[in-house]
Amino acid sequence: MQRLSAGILVVAALCGSAIAAESPGQEFKPGAFKLQRGPQNELMVLGTAHLSQLPKSFDPANLSVLMERLAGWQPKAIAIEALSGAQCAYLRNYPERYDDAIKSYCWDTAPAASATGLDVPAATAQVDRMLAAWPAAPSAGQRRKLASLFLAAGEPASAMVQWLRLPVDERHAGDGLNDKLVEVLNKLREKRNEDYQIAAPLAARCGHERVYPMDDHTSDSPVDDAKASGEAIMKAWDNPFVAAGRREDEALRGGLGTPSGVLAMYRAYNAASAAERVFRADFGAALEEPSPQHYGRGYVAYWETRNLRMASNIREAMSLRPGSRTLVIVGAAHKGYLEAYLNQMHDARVVGTDAILRAE
Repeated sequence: MQRLSAGILVVAALCGSAIAAESPGQEFKPGAFKLQRGPQNELMVLGTAHLSQLPKSFDPANLSVLMERLAGWQPKAIAIEALSGAQCAYLRNYPERYDDAIKSYCWDTAPAASATGLDVPAATAQVDRMLAAWPAAPSAGQRRKLASLFLAAGEPASAMVQWLRLPVDERHAGDGLNDKLVEVLNKLREKRNEDYQIAAPLAARCGHERVYPMDDHTSDSPVDDAKASGEAIMKAWDNPFVAAGRREDEALRGGLGTPSGVLAMYRAYNAASAAERVFRADFGAALEEPSPQHYGRGYVAYWETRNLRMASNIREAMSLRPGSRTLVIVGAAHKGYLEAYLNQMHDARVVGTDAILRAE
């Protein structure tokens, strides 16, 4: 490793000398230098509404056409807007800073820890070992065991993938799953959340063994005056772009009673113009808010940092299967940022959603 590091330094020094001899002013754009030999990694980012925030009348069965289209794209990995168990274990070491994030985003592993006798690091290690030796045709007992380990590792959506891959008559206690965990899985199956209504069922349908949580909340931190900060940002959000977005949302939600109406909502959320509208309504407005404490700029810094770290997690997941397709399912406000950041990667080609979301 020391020899390799020394070699890298020598190459860097030589390259630096060569660059210095060239004319200045040429901006290096990583995304312009893509893989030339072999198939590139393809990345599709699906911006979604958070299903928990849709009207109570929304029926997840109306996701059927969307699910058919996504399955037809044949992704080999699916990344979701959720925190990994490993990150939550880290956050729990710093409760003074991350208390809100822990309460809002971290899975309670206590029931699974009680059933398996494993904490998050130990369960994560067992998941990795089990998947490394995973057979082509695992038994029902192996799937139940892996589901229990995913729950103990703080990865409930991946546990759901295993649960859904079991025949219905094999979805019962045993092999690490006790009655409490079976109850947990059955409740998650009905939860109004895109991880359980879109990502996990799609992963199971496509023959995957897990999904990849890629969210990140390590940039979360308390502000000195939460009330003043909230008021300043809310004032920034009182703008025509927010008002127009609300009107559009109301119209779209009126059509959610049919699969074609659901598809229309996703088409609007993933339109080419959507990212700029999100910026002008939200982050652009906050960026320019005039408080002396620069509350808006702090909010935007958090947002950009979070998206950069999400992008790095996605890039890491893509590296596991070179030349394959990765689908990211994420809140629509993240879509433009993740596409822009990940399009800078040498071995990633961003694929649009237009064909998937075309009108019937």
